[in-house]
Amino acid sequence: MIVLEVKEIKDKLKEVLTKKRYEHTLGVAYTAMCMAMAHDADIDKANIAGLLHDNAKCMSDEKLLQKCKKHGLMITDIEKTHPYLLHAKLGAFYAEYKYGIDDEEIKNAILYHTTGKPDMTMLEKIIYIADYIEPSRNKALNLKEIRKLAFTDIDECVYKISKDTIEYLQKDSDSIDMTTVETYRYYDELICNRRNYDGC
Repeated sequence: MIVLEVKEIKDKLKEVLTKKRYEHTLGVAYTAMCMAMAHDADIDKANIAGLLHDNAKCMSDEKLLQKCKKHGLMITDIEKTHPYLLHAKLGAFYAEYKYGIDDEEIKNAILYHTTGKPDMTMLEKIIYIADYIEPSRNKALNLKEIRKLAFTDIDECVYKISKDTIEYLQKDSDSIDMTTVETYRYYDELICNRRNYDGC
């Protein structure tokens, strides 16, 4: 399997992403590398995962469903009704078969960058957070606090992002992926246990 160089990856992404999505992608990669430095993680992996996290984002719902079916990727009931959720799953598949990435941690960081998952690896947490806080993001609640936590307390950062995500998605409860709920519950319990809060 041929692994593409970073420049080649960027060139390919320019062909499949809108200008705005490509700029977001560069922001995620940059933020992920900064976080990797702060948390003693692999900077090169953070860069690659950040660059490729949205490689399948700029597709119609119909095309996402079609491509996932074609490649035999499992589609959940919620993904059938909200196909945009499939971009992470298809993106992880493309990371290997279009960009030559066979590193499981990088592929999983792409796979879970939207929903998170319980007990994430450091790289998975970095990409999950970097997607949320990269410099062009400006609409999320508590963004200033979350950006600080990204470099000082990564587990509490994941907890706050997952909590805010659940609260936002509750406006349309049918669009909440259970993995997002499981992520919130895991990190809620982790933070409660760590702080030994009463009543958690």
